[in-house]
Amino acid sequence: MTVYYRPLVQHGALRPEDAVPLAGQALWFTQAERLQRGKPSEIVAARNIPEEYLDRLTHPRAAIAGLDMAQPQIMGILNATPDSFSDGGVHNTIDAARAAATDMVAHGATILDIGGESTRPGAAFVPEGEEIARTRPLIEAIRVETDALISIDTRKASVAKAAQQGGAGLINDVSGFTFDPQLAPFCAQIGAPVCVMHMQGDPATMQDDPQYDDVLLEVYDFLAAQIAMLEGMGLSRELIIVDPGIGFGKNTEHNLTLLRNLSLFHGLGCPILLGVSRKGMIGQIGKEPRKDARAPGSIAVALAGLSQGVQIVRVHDVAETAQALRLWAAVR
Repeated sequence: MTVYYRPLVQHGALRPEDAVPLAGQALWFTQAERLQRGKPSEIVAARNIPEEYLDRLTHPRAAIAGLDMAQPQIMGILNATPDSFSDGGVHNTIDAARAAATDMVAHGATILDIGGESTRPGAAFVPEGEEIARTRPLIEAIRVETDALISIDTRKASVAKAAQQGGAGLINDVSGFTFDPQLAPFCAQIGAPVCVMHMQGDPATMQDDPQYDDVLLEVYDFLAAQIAMLEGMGLSRELIIVDPGIGFGKNTEHNLTLLRNLSLFHGLGCPILLGVSRKGMIGQIGKEPRKDARAPGSIAVALAGLSQGVQIVRVHDVAETAQALRLWAAVR
């Protein structure tokens, strides 16, 4: 039976002698929650975690496209779509996208995530040619303006190839490389950094009635399997980012379970990306129906994730998030 270890993360310059670092960051832990299916969890000392597992929890993450994974990174969201749940229609011209990208980088974004197919609940499939037409010209225009890492948010190999040729350096697949069988081999062939996200179902149906026996461990196992698949194709684990997929085929309780236990995913040995910005859960719990007024709630959850060692936060409100992050870091 698989055994999992969730670090009980702490911070501070003064630490016990038996403290070990979390993923090479300033965060650390002395204990972890040991989890097994069908058994009560228990607290164990870090020194009692098996050596190979402890190494994955503690070793520094390699830089991704030159970005230091020991420091929090902000990914700015830039959707070239007419129907994305929050910013649909806002950035689907060259001038608007270029201005938004420049502003995001100026305010602290080190990654720009460009999407041409909405993945909001109920969204329809977008043909490959249309998705390329929406994204590649924007990527080429943005590439001229900034040296920031550009990510293409796509499930399709042809779209990823066009984006990479246009200047994108990271492939972010919301399907976790389950949608297009040609996408993983393409990424392995070019040695591109990737983000593997968990999603139950597809955008059109994922929120109809999501069900799990154990959402935390099922998401972990899916990500572990996809990492193994990518490694089997020759892609180094050092090039893989993982995303538990908050809001993708999950209800509010599923989302909260994942958010409370994010540190478990350090056991995969990869940087963790957290995307919660403006999502329905923020509106529901924060009592804010207006999507563009959810920055406070989005930032609160992002900082909670960073407190568990998340390396990348994917956000709409870059300037506000960067300001909060600077103050959060200063008081800690």
